[in-house]
Amino acid sequence: MTNNQQISPPNEAIIADKRSISKVWIIPLVTILIALWMVYFHWSNQGPLITIEFNSATGIEAGKTKVKMRDVDIGVVKKIALSEDLNNVLVTIRMDKDIGEILHQDNQFWIVSPRISLSGVSGLGTILSGSYINMALGVASEQSAHFIALNSPPVTPAGTPGLHLTLNSETEFAYKKGDPVIYKGIKVGEFEDINFNFEERVVYYNTFIQAPYHELITTNTKFWDISGAQVELGASGVKVSTGSIESILTNGVTFGIPEGMSLGEKVTERDFFDIHPSYNDALEERYKFNARFVIFVKDTVRGLQIGAPVEYRGLTVGKVTSINELVTYQNQLLEQGYDIPVAISVQPGRIQLPDSAEGVDFIYKQFELWIERGLRASLKTGNLLTGALFVDLQHYPSDDHFTQTSYLDHTVIPTVTGELSQITEKVSAILDNINQIKMQDLSDNANAMLSQISETAAALESTANKVDLTLNSVQEDKISQTLAQTLADVSVLAQGFSSDSETYKELNHTMDALQQTLKDLQPLLQQLNSTPNSFIFTDGSSHRIIPQGQDIKGDNN
Repeated sequence: MTNNQQISPPNEAIIADKRSISKVWIIPLVTILIALWMVYFHWSNQGPLITIEFNSATGIEAGKTKVKMRDVDIGVVKKIALSEDLNNVLVTIRMDKDIGEILHQDNQFWIVSPRISLSGVSGLGTILSGSYINMALGVASEQSAHFIALNSPPVTPAGTPGLHLTLNSETEFAYKKGDPVIYKGIKVGEFEDINFNFEERVVYYNTFIQAPYHELITTNTKFWDISGAQVELGASGVKVSTGSIESILTNGVTFGIPEGMSLGEKVTERDFFDIHPSYNDALEERYKFNARFVIFVKDTVRGLQIGAPVEYRGLTVGKVTSINELVTYQNQLLEQGYDIPVAISVQPGRIQLPDSAEGVDFIYKQFELWIERGLRASLKTGNLLTGALFVDLQHYPSDDHFTQTSYLDHTVIPTVTGELSQITEKVSAILDNINQIKMQDLSDNANAMLSQISETAAALESTANKVDLTLNSVQEDKISQTLAQTLADVSVLAQGFSSDSETYKELNHTMDALQQTLKDLQPLLQQLNSTPNSFIFTDGSSHRIIPQGQDIKGDNN
């Protein structure tokens, strides 16, 4: 390159603004995306929030207490707060996602905890795991997010197959929730809850009968009490009846169709039934029609009760319906000679007549004829132990004509005095006869008789003494004679054994002969002592005798 050449200036740098994202920001962006995805996933998979209203929060802890169904966790408690009126506790629960579709409006919730009662023991598993909230499905189509919890587990969860009934009782049976309904010894249902109607003053029991036993319930079904041991003291005696062991410990009812009634139509929906005190009371309900009569009692009615039997010749034909209720005015009882009205009913169904109005008309006509022929009523003792009375109808021969009358729409049956009055009359008659006896004359006669008896006794005593003296003298004479005769015999015997007597001489001769015989036997006895075998074997000093044969001559031919 020469000096004349010009040197060109270098190219100038072009400065311009350039915006770009740094790679460093990639990590925070990814983190945010992941977090957003997690929030969306958690939000899209979480279940609905529900609130349950409890009376108290005993055993419930936020974030710990579970909600279960058939022992499967389906939710958890999130929040516990008091209600606005401060009377209840509101528990907020987060349910699982799949549970939202079954949150029916009639779902039931309650706290499961250990419970001990006469009907059994439950919830023992919560002693270690803690209490939890249980849910039972309902059957309503509507859904809800607010529920009211039960104070105790339901007797029959919603949807259980069976039949709901309402039983009522006018007496104080004191049934409680969970008491059993028994059929032939089998538990087929329970009492669900109890309601008291203040206007009617009647206790109503909502009861559930389990399937398939609910098909036994018909329009003619009767319920009666079998609580504990029932003791009935009536005119027929003492009767003791019991139910199952569970009903003995608690209370319970049973049901059935009384003998003689038709089955009736099946009950398919809630209906009302009465609880009778006993089977006999339920049995009375099979008779619908009654012929009404009244008897006027002149005697006491102590021991006669409403429901006592009315018998005709020993057969029950009706019962007592009221005692002293058929009065025309209030102070009638205070009148002298007041006869107590006792209303009775004769049921045509008991005497094999149609249980209908025609049967009642037939009874009225028949009784009208019988009353003219001497039919009378009386009170008799049915049981001496309890003193219970019953009304007895019998035919009595009587010439008294009774005009058929009625009293407050009740046909009057004439009466005769009862057994107690008859006994009283007999005792009074005996006492009257005793009173008519002259006691002073009787006393004087008795004293005179006692004096004569005393004199006779003294004479007998004197005579006995004389007889004793006579017997003693006679006995002494006999003893003296006997003793003298005995001494004489002894003297004769002594003379027979004297030294000059023949007896004495013969006795001495016999003794001498006996001594000589003993002397002769002495050598023989000495030989036996020295050689006892000498009578069997010899000692060789004597000659042995050898037997020899003798020839017998005779013909050989």
